[in-house]
Amino acid sequence: MKTPSKNAKLATNSAKNSTLRIRPGTSRDVPVMLSLIRALAKYERLTREFRADATRFRRDGFGKRPYFETQICTRAGRPAGFALYFFTYSTFLSRPTLYVEDLFVLPDERGKGAGKALLSALARIAIRKRCGRMEWAVLDWNLPAIGFYRRLGAQLRKDWILTRLAGADLRRLARATQNPRSAERGHRT
Repeated sequence: MKTPSKNAKLATNSAKNSTLRIRPGTSRDVPVMLSLIRALAKYERLTREFRADATRFRRDGFGKRPYFETQICTRAGRPAGFALYFFTYSTFLSRPTLYVEDLFVLPDERGKGAGKALLSALARIAIRKRCGRMEWAVLDWNLPAIGFYRRLGAQLRKDWILTRLAGADLRRLARATQNPRSAERGHRT
């Protein structure tokens, strides 16, 4: 068995110890973010669902009314990962919630602090915005991520089921008209 050279060990330790930088994403980062999102889709085995488009992404994240915000993690000037998030509202807490839609770290950067640095940056944003909590979803087969989140103190909620309407079903519901009589019968006080 061949042992790594002293230079290879130094290069590995140097990469692990080099400074991570977390910064807000900008419209100039769209190509990098789309590349990371494509890698996320591949990792999650969802490439068939990948439809990201630079024009829409730029408009929706960096236009007049942004729907989301991003944080980019770099090491030595190269992308290591990213997070895409937005705010929802907790009626029970009467406070905003920071919802992490995507968190992704490149495979060769995992275990080197990039994921924790991104989540730590998001936690600081959540505190600054007076959020009552931070939430995200994780695939049930992603055991390394689940373990990582548990070590951070995150609680996995198995009592809620993610519910989604998309495509034709969403359009059909949007076109549906409500019969006022049936609505009144269902909501008598």
